Amino acid sequence: MSESTARCLIQCPRSRVRLPEPRPILPNDRVLHIAIRAAEMNDAAAFAQLMCELGYQTSTAEMRQRLEWILTDARYRTFIAELDNQIAGMIGTLTLRSYEHNDAGGRILTLVIFNRARRRGIGRALIVAAEKDFAQRGVRRVAVDTRLTRKDAHKFYEALGYERNGWRFMKQLSMCD
Repeated sequence: MSESTARCLIQCPRSRVRLPEPRPILPNDRVLHIAIRAAEMNDAAAFAQLMCELGYQTSTAEMRQRLEWILTDARYRTFIAELDNQIAGMIGTLTLRSYEHNDAGGRILTLVIFNRARRRGIGRALIVAAEKDFAQRGVRRVAVDTRLTRKDAHKFYEALGYERNGWRFMKQLSMCD
């Protein structure tokens, strides 16, 4: 299959959504089916590899520890994209209250696709699944952070209707005894 996106079928619990195709399918292209499902603890090894692709060295044991906490907190959602029963990517979200607004807001905490599976509509499918979940939870405002150096990610989010609206500042704190 070419690197461009073919028709995608998202399989979410209780629904099937067809995404718009970015171009016509060519005769030699295979129709790409992307299955979206909720994450499970046994996905930890693949998640660790995905974090490494983002530049965050993570072991399977570390990811298991993180998932034990995340998967039991109802504010978090983690979705997996599979191609041919193989994990291709994931998205992690958080629904939270804020001081600035009366309603809940949403944050996309991480979105990562294995390098070998990029440019096939998987990221877009995961965003659609996350936005649908946010809408079902009454969230109307979604934010995402991305490093300044990830220019492709900036273009990706802007193409999906996300707007730049501020700066994020970060500081590493030292651990106190």
